[in-house]
Amino acid sequence: MQLSVLDQSPSRSGVSPDACIRESIALAQACETYGYHRYWLSEHHSSEAVAGTAPEILMAAIAATTKTMRIGSAGIMLPHYSALKVAEQFRVLEAIAPGRIDLGVGRAPGSDGRTAFALNPNAAQASDSFPAQVRDLHGWSSGAGLPVGHRFHGVRAEPAGPFAPQLWILGSSDYGAQLAAHFGLPYCFAYFFADGAGAQQALEIYRAQFRPGVLAEPHSAITVWAFAAPSPSEADYYFQSRGLSIIMRERGRFIALPTPEQAAAFEYTDAEREKLDRAKARAFSGTASEVAARLQALAIETGVDEIAITTTCSSPAARRRSYALLAEKFGLGAGS
Repeated sequence: MQLSVLDQSPSRSGVSPDACIRESIALAQACETYGYHRYWLSEHHSSEAVAGTAPEILMAAIAATTKTMRIGSAGIMLPHYSALKVAEQFRVLEAIAPGRIDLGVGRAPGSDGRTAFALNPNAAQASDSFPAQVRDLHGWSSGAGLPVGHRFHGVRAEPAGPFAPQLWILGSSDYGAQLAAHFGLPYCFAYFFADGAGAQQALEIYRAQFRPGVLAEPHSAITVWAFAAPSPSEADYYFQSRGLSIIMRERGRFIALPTPEQAAAFEYTDAEREKLDRAKARAFSGTASEVAARLQALAIETGVDEIAITTTCSSPAARRRSYALLAEKFGLGAGS
């Protein structure tokens, strides 16, 4: 099983969001030394919780400062944009890091409806045209072009080159699974969105309906929130921040990641404390041995080819250490 990283460039309480972007660049460089296969960046808009709004720009900085790890988007919210423009951006990225670029796309807005409208007033119609956008994006990004009879036949996405980005479909429902299967593309399910709800069904649909296209065989992945620490008590200490974030999302607020001290001082309702207990019991949080064993069991259960780990933590050093500890347990490289 391959192990990768999904970095949402989470904002942290008391820290300027621009610093969180620079932390992503430093974390990517560290994860390359740990031996991770891919490093993916997410796209979110108008959110206090996430600093990463433009993965294609952050990808360029990371691609230029790494040498071996694949760099990708997880993902570009395609209905906001022109397929041609996205193809051009990712062909430029391929020129920066030949043979190392992943182009993960999704249909979700990555924001609220009002923000989605601000990004593209025609986003609702574009969402309905998502399959056609994916078809055109593949034609342009791969260098194959669009077929005769297409109104944009002959339009090229430059720069040309010997490599092309690897197109992925991302999702958290059956829709993306069916689309990935239809085009014969790799598929990644956002397991961490709702603690895996719907994951098994979507992955089974993907494999059952897969027909050879870009790939000859299906290739699936899941993204999982996980955190490893030297001791259970330290893992519990840092999980408090994620716990409060979960509760605030339930209240409709997307906040910068609080400190463990802020989370400990927060006044939860009885129902929220019960929800926290359930979330903690399900979380991939603990010692490296515990987390690695649970991730391996999940990979077997879901039958995926790789897992991308996303980790939020109030301490950048503890976050890096978590990735290093898991890399060591999985035998990815030299560790930290």
